[in-house]
Amino acid sequence: MTIPSKYDASKVEDKWYDYWMKNNYFHSTPDEREPYTIVIPPPNVTGVLHMGHMLNNTIQDVLIRRARLLGKNACWVPGTDHASIATEAKVVAKLKEQGISKSDLTREEFLQHAFDWKDEYGGIILEQLKKLGASCDWERTAFTMDPEMSESVIKVFVDLYNKGLIYRGYRMVNWDPEAKTTLSDEEVIHEERQGSLYYLEYKIENSNDTLTIATTRPETIFGDTAICINPNDERFTHLKGKKAIVPLCNRVIPIIEDEYVDLEFGTGCLKVTPAHDENDKNLGDKHQLEVIDIFNEDASLNSFGLHYQGKDRFVVRKEIAKELEEKGVLVKTEVHTNKVGTSERTKAVIEPRLSDQWFLKMEELAKPAIKAVLGDDTDINLYPKKFENTYRHWMENVRDWNISRQLWWGQQIPAFFYGDGKEDFVVAENREEAYKLAKNKLAVISTEMEKSLKIEDLTQDEDALDTWFSSWLWPMSVFDGIRNPENEEIKYYYPTNDLVTGPDILFFWVARMIVAGYEYKDEKPFENVYLTGLVRDKQRRKMSKSLGNSPDALKLIDDYGADGVRVGLLLSSAAGNDLMFDEDLCQQGKGFANKIWNAFRLIKGWEVDASLPQPVTSKVGLTWYEAKFQKTLAEIEDHFSKYRLSDALMAIYKLINDDFSSWLLEIVKPAYQQPIDKVTFDAIIEVLENNLKILHPFMPFLTEEIWQFITERTTEEALVIAKYPTIKDFDSTIISEFEFATDVVSGIRTIRKDKNISFKDAVELFVIDSENSSKDFDAVIQKLTNTATINYVSEKVDGASFRVKSNEYFVPISIENIDVEAEIKKLEGELKRAEGFLFGINKKLSNERFVANAPEQVIALERKKEADTMAKIETIKSSLASLK
Repeated sequence: MTIPSKYDASKVEDKWYDYWMKNNYFHSTPDEREPYTIVIPPPNVTGVLHMGHMLNNTIQDVLIRRARLLGKNACWVPGTDHASIATEAKVVAKLKEQGISKSDLTREEFLQHAFDWKDEYGGIILEQLKKLGASCDWERTAFTMDPEMSESVIKVFVDLYNKGLIYRGYRMVNWDPEAKTTLSDEEVIHEERQGSLYYLEYKIENSNDTLTIATTRPETIFGDTAICINPNDERFTHLKGKKAIVPLCNRVIPIIEDEYVDLEFGTGCLKVTPAHDENDKNLGDKHQLEVIDIFNEDASLNSFGLHYQGKDRFVVRKEIAKELEEKGVLVKTEVHTNKVGTSERTKAVIEPRLSDQWFLKMEELAKPAIKAVLGDDTDINLYPKKFENTYRHWMENVRDWNISRQLWWGQQIPAFFYGDGKEDFVVAENREEAYKLAKNKLAVISTEMEKSLKIEDLTQDEDALDTWFSSWLWPMSVFDGIRNPENEEIKYYYPTNDLVTGPDILFFWVARMIVAGYEYKDEKPFENVYLTGLVRDKQRRKMSKSLGNSPDALKLIDDYGADGVRVGLLLSSAAGNDLMFDEDLCQQGKGFANKIWNAFRLIKGWEVDASLPQPVTSKVGLTWYEAKFQKTLAEIEDHFSKYRLSDALMAIYKLINDDFSSWLLEIVKPAYQQPIDKVTFDAIIEVLENNLKILHPFMPFLTEEIWQFITERTTEEALVIAKYPTIKDFDSTIISEFEFATDVVSGIRTIRKDKNISFKDAVELFVIDSENSSKDFDAVIQKLTNTATINYVSEKVDGASFRVKSNEYFVPISIENIDVEAEIKKLEGELKRAEGFLFGINKKLSNERFVANAPEQVIALERKKEADTMAKIETIKSSLASLK
């Protein structure tokens, strides 16, 4: 096979990925081997590959490929999440372009459109992951809305309901007016925003008195059902028991008293709008106030908004402020900064809204999950440990989980209503089972009612379940562990080993999977959680489309090769810390690939002569490298055990880039146009193969390409399933002796450079050996520096010298050995600089003012500089005289 002169990633990557897929190397079935399992954090079915995905999946692929090489039954399950809010929004937008409104469709028709969209666009990201080299078991690809996955979700809902852990409640929820659905507290991001504080004057009924309230939301006055004052506030004693008139709508509302009112904030009078503020709702419940909802589901005003009906809340805020000012109701406005809740998905400002929702009681469910991560004998490890505090805060303050969403794309809640009352429902896995339960409930009330009920009379709850309520079952449901809890796969692959994900979903997904694992398997879902950092640019800004600072992931692969990008990502990613992505690191990764390729071509270019004996230099060099390889192997193992993948890669990088390419190959390479002995050549090939094995998880394409070029291989001998090198004992002494020897080599090379001595001219080396250093590497030193002999002496020798620790080394300088013209030119330059420096010192010391005023130690320092420089000038002049 002809080895190309350059490594071309674009020609290599598809070839080897197709080869791996064709030979089914990524597929796993239960067998006698130790399983190693990772489930992918399912990306949104709407998603495309971005830098966060690139980092996360590179790390997972490194772990899974290494496990495969270690002889484990590696299973990496891929899949996508149906992402209810994001996907439904995209489908609605696409239908709108076609002139179709969601409201014109039945649920079944809409879902058909959604599945059509999913079939066309969904899973693009999984195909893109193949470009990165992700070695997932693609036969296991799962989707959270697959029939068997949905069946598992519904089964769990019914089970939790029957256990009394799911309930339906009329609660104030976070309403996303853009997605037109409720959100859990964790899906709301609180942002500081600057707005206005409006001071409004309310008239007192049957009086000329007024009172002033301060509000950030003047548009909600249509929902006011009381004014509240603090009973201890002497300013408002005269208002007790009276009533106020709401501006514009002129509704009469009571003035109530409650210590909840902050005496210091605003005016001390609080407008109470129970339908649109959680605290106001609590006040309303306590004082039995009327609840008036003034908003439609898109946050436009309804009929209670009078002439503002149909207008958006923010439009109304501007217009009503103007109207209130014209009518003398708006006293003043002030700039005010407050926290505003926004939807994580749509970025819309959240509306507090009262509605019937489904909730899961979390307090008891959370206890095993807290113990698993934070207990004395933990089952699950978080890396880095710093995230344990975040986990503790969330889990110890957990609130009931609002699991219903006002969407169609998702698992429909299995609650079936059989009457008009709020409690006239049953929960069952299907309509037939629901019908039986409903008849049983009615039979208790009335035989006649029970007999008159038909299955068609049942109405299923319109809401869908929160996406996370599906994906919290992921490590179990992908192995069918909910529907068939004793099946072979769940027993073999569960619990999984490692989970790699971002800290932003530590609560949304990770904690909830732990909760579900203990509830349904009485066991942890995974052993280790590696939380990656966020990908940021060089200015530490989070990468985003809006900032335009996020590179196109696929273009990076085109430019630098998948291996180059993988190396670039991991070199810039310290464990658990944010990644400062720099494209130059991808270039470094590409350069590293080229260096390995060139080293391989160098080796394969050597002619081998089986009759030649092995030189002592090669034997010593190979012995040293084996020890250095084993030392690095132990370091890599330690880094992996602590999830320091970038450190593991850096250890491999230094081993191959420095120790292998820069030192070992120089030690063993034959003289120009001379053959190499077979013993050394075979050993170098073995070294190269071991290097490729440890590098393969990080750079799979390059390593497989070289591996297959080294010799013809069968499909059973591919690198992707090769055997990882075994850790053995090593001699650390030889490593330190070699480091000493490299310092000697560097010293001699520096003298050659400084004195312009050509490498083809041999030099002599004399050593005063105070260290009693090993002589084992003398032959290597001689070969790498073209030193004729190394002489051990007790006295100094004339010539250029250097020190390594307490040893002194001398290289006699013969005029025949140096480029006289170049040396004269260099010395003349040094002389000119030294004389200029001396002139500056002399000028300073001849300045009487300086000498009289400068501290004594400063004068002494200048005089020492003068003496040293004069001595240096004499030495340079002497050297020049000997050359002329």
